[in-house]
Amino acid sequence: MSVDTLSSGSVGWRTIFSKHLMLVTGAGILLFFVLLATGAPVLAPYDPILHNGDARLQAPSLLHPFGTDNFGRDVLSRVIWGTRIDLQIALIGVAFPFLIGTAVGTIAGFFGGIVDALFMRLVDIILAFPFLVLMLSIIAILGPGLGSFYLAMALVGWVSYARLIRAQMLVLKNSDYAMAAVSLGFSRMRIMFRHLLPNAVAGSIVFAMSDAVLVLLSGAAVSYLGLGVQPPVAEWGVMVAEGQSFVTTAWWITLFPGLSIVCLAFGFSMLGDAFGERLGVHE
Repeated sequence: MSVDTLSSGSVGWRTIFSKHLMLVTGAGILLFFVLLATGAPVLAPYDPILHNGDARLQAPSLLHPFGTDNFGRDVLSRVIWGTRIDLQIALIGVAFPFLIGTAVGTIAGFFGGIVDALFMRLVDIILAFPFLVLMLSIIAILGPGLGSFYLAMALVGWVSYARLIRAQMLVLKNSDYAMAAVSLGFSRMRIMFRHLLPNAVAGSIVFAMSDAVLVLLSGAAVSYLGLGVQPPVAEWGVMVAEGQSFVTTAWWITLFPGLSIVCLAFGFSMLGDAFGERLGVHE
């Protein structure tokens, strides 16, 4: 084998590797956190909510790699168990707005007219209020907890998906294959959900991956403010809030859950960018 062949082969592998780097990196990060959440009962060395007065505010060591908090709880164990809650927040917090927004956008874009006008005016009303303020107001009315957070996200977050799908449907319903489906006598439901929606949903899927970052940060922020997950449940936003009083003396209480939030958000962001490139969608 010649040197030129080896050189061109190595360049080819580097090109393939760089092309798939974002996808592999994002998927790898998410897979790591999924495995961490799934294996929490086995991987966590201590009970995440068990108080130990004799081990309060211990710095990272072999016995406690991430140190302990002001109640003597092992920070590593709490970070591992917190992965379950924060992954759930990111996934469920995106799923409901995605489903609602997709349904609304599909119907509004396909039928147009008065149906489209009514739905879009509702979208305009919701967009008139700042996202975080409206979400916090809903949670404050419903009461703190994860259920209130999910409901608030569903009531507020669907508008972006509805606008994306509607814009695509307005274009696709006048395409040649849509007209052919109408001439063949297919029902409106079949045309909407079997012919048009699969071609319109790519942008929303890419947006959902990036939106998971916003949902994750919103969930952590809401828990930090005391309106989301309630102590003593191990959740990264709660852990940051609990450690803020000790940030100068016991930095590890806030550092490790904060890094976990950043890493998980980075994984979702990388995967969203990779899907965007593969599907030809640019936000």
